[in-house]
Amino acid sequence: MRIDLVTLVVADYDPAIAFFTEVLGFELSEDKPSLTNDGRPKRWVVVRPPGGGTGLLLARADGERQAAAVGDQTHGRVGFFLQVDDFDATYRRMVEAKVEFVKPPRTEPYGRVAVFRDLAGNPWDLLGPA
Repeated sequence: MRIDLVTLVVADYDPAIAFFTEVLGFELSEDKPSLTNDGRPKRWVVVRPPGGGTGLLLARADGERQAAAVGDQTHGRVGFFLQVDDFDATYRRMVEAKVEFVKPPRTEPYGRVAVFRDLAGNPWDLLGPA
């Protein structure tokens, strides 16, 4: 058993795809036309870390309630965790790509960590070995 996908509500598909693939280095694994439950067009967009693993279903906000969740899906708490092998290189690459870091790197018992925001403002932990 494994968790295959986690939904991330986004304002629009293409900027989200660009952020996750070009800035964070994820792979676009699916981008297919689909329909909402009431028959309106949408896209099924999945990005995954290189080599697979749990993916993000990038779901365009549908309606005011979902639009209000964009950038605040975990109500200000870090709810997403990006584990990398080379923390320093990834951190430098992300800083060069103008990713907003809200907490500088620090060392914790579980490894190196720095808090950043995705393109919508959701807080993430960048995690690496100590």
